[in-house]
Amino acid sequence: MHRNELLQTLDQILQPGGFRDYGPNGLQVEGRAQIRRLVTGVTASRALIEAAIAAGADALLVHHGLFWRGQDGRVTGWMKERLRLLLQHDLNVYAYHLPLDAHPELGNNVQLGLQLGLRVEERTGEQNLLCLGEPAGDVFPSAALFAQHVERVLGHRALLVEPSESHRSVRRVAWCTGGGQGYFEAAIAAGADVYLTGEISEPQVHYARECGVAYIACGHHATERYGVQALGRAVADLHGLEHQYIEIDNPA
Repeated sequence: MHRNELLQTLDQILQPGGFRDYGPNGLQVEGRAQIRRLVTGVTASRALIEAAIAAGADALLVHHGLFWRGQDGRVTGWMKERLRLLLQHDLNVYAYHLPLDAHPELGNNVQLGLQLGLRVEERTGEQNLLCLGEPAGDVFPSAALFAQHVERVLGHRALLVEPSESHRSVRRVAWCTGGGQGYFEAAIAAGADVYLTGEISEPQVHYARECGVAYIACGHHATERYGVQALGRAVADLHGLEHQYIEIDNPA
């Protein structure tokens, strides 16, 4: 298929025009015109670019692209090296950030919920980036047991901050993948027993201890691996492309 046809398909699925984002969504680097093999990954790092080239990719589809608002626009250092590889090998790069987080079927939030066995009952918050739901199976007796479950599924350490006094079972979960610290107060207001995201900042520790809602941070990368895989599979099936997801380890 032609690179512009793939762009049209991705834009039609994700509707990036409806989001206020931190960088450009869509085709970020133009490569060869015809695309037969699509590689997906979380971040357009040099390691992923090199792996995609070794895999014979015509296009690379990522969640975290190359360009961000407020970024130094000079093509030096790491940016020069990434672009040199991409241009030298005529490799297309497509990137979708918030539109991929929020998609109701293929998005990072919904796909993370599927991995963890969480039923999505409501998507709320700014740009529908906060999910609310409950475990599809038995209720977890404690946040600690739920955190252990998260660690097993994601293969990543879960940092748990528990309330100082209230220790309740986990019936209602709120979550937002990646750097979703700012949604914790909305999760508290929505009646969550526990909030799950990728990262934690200093203020959230105190909110958790004082407001009776546990907080679990289990990795920005670890929580955002699943949407791009689902999107890549869907697009590849639709257009008969070869598709491969490449995991680049990231402990953050």
